[in-house]
Amino acid sequence: MTGTPEWATARTLADEKTFTLNVNGEQGRVTCSADTPLLYPLRNDLGLKGSRFGCGLGQCGACMVLIDGHPTPSCDLPVWAAEGKDIVAVEGLSTDGEMSPLQQAFVAEQAAQCGFCMSGILMSATALLRLNPRPDEAGVRAALDRNLCRCGTHTRVIRAILRAAKEAS
Repeated sequence: MTGTPEWATARTLADEKTFTLNVNGEQGRVTCSADTPLLYPLRNDLGLKGSRFGCGLGQCGACMVLIDGHPTPSCDLPVWAAEGKDIVAVEGLSTDGEMSPLQQAFVAEQAAQCGFCMSGILMSATALLRLNPRPDEAGVRAALDRNLCRCGTHTRVIRAILRAAKEAS
C-alpha cells in the first residue's frame, strides 16, 4: 500500500484556519479547525500542559482557564470563541518562576494529592480571589462548585484558599 491512508486525510487543510490567541500575556498562533476545543491548541501547539482533559463536557473543571478573568472550561470552548480574548492558563499564575501566593498556600496546606484537578481548581480560586479578596468558606465552596476532585482534598483546598486570602490582606 502506497500513499496516504484515507483516514489520515479526513480533515482537509481547507477546514483549518490560523488563530491568534492571547495566552498568559503573550500572543501565540495556532492553525486548526474553528471548532477545535481550546484545550487542544493550548496543550498541543502552545505546550501548556497544565490544563488537563477530564470529561470533555465542561463539567469537571480539570481544563479550567480564565477567559477575560472568568473561569471557563477549555475542553468545550471552540478556539474561535477564544480569539481576541485574554486567556490565562495555570502556567500564567507564576511570575518570573516564582509561584503566586495562592500556589504557595496550596503547597503549604498540602492541598494536592494526585494533582490532576489542581490546575483547574487554582484557576477557579484565582478568579474568586480577584473578585472577592476576602471570601468566607461558603464563598470558596460556591466558587469551586464546578471543580471535581476524586482524591477528596477539598478541605485542604479550602484551607489553602482561605490562607491565601488572609495572607494577602
